[in-house]
Amino acid sequence: MTQRSFQISRRTLLLSGAATAIIAACSGGSREALAENTPDDPYAGNEWRKLTEAEWKARLSPEAFGVLRHADTERAFSSPLEHEKRQGTYHCAGCDLPLFSSDKKFDSGTGWPSFWDVMPGAIGTSEDHKLFYTRTEYHCARCLGHQGHVFDDGPAPTGQRWCNNGVALTFRPA
Repeated sequence: MTQRSFQISRRTLLLSGAATAIIAACSGGSREALAENTPDDPYAGNEWRKLTEAEWKARLSPEAFGVLRHADTERAFSSPLEHEKRQGTYHCAGCDLPLFSSDKKFDSGTGWPSFWDVMPGAIGTSEDHKLFYTRTEYHCARCLGHQGHVFDDGPAPTGQRWCNNGVALTFRPA
């Protein structure tokens, strides 16, 4: 193999890798698509879904806005809610919908608040293709705010780990 043919192969490899990354990053669904994918949506047309980006930005901290409205991820081990031990309920920081009960919370060791089950009707899911594999993203059913991802490595009885951004939650003690 000559030096030139190696450079062309390397260039082709790098360009195809970059193209794959761009396609994966751009293939996430829109908020409108999230709402459309839920048949018999009890929250269709509610006031929370009518807020503009500017209204959301005014209501939320910059960190919460990034997570809830743009599916950012907060830094691991940065949320005080990871260590919250009191009995109570975790609500969406965007619209205050109750999402999780404290009796379903567990220490996953991942650096984010984690739960093994959700409140009935509180969560919607969609496929996330932002990495090189498919993950299941979940969002608040009412305002469609991104919360985190669900994995199949949690404790019994569900075997699920609902890994949540702490900044996307508020806690209400019992």
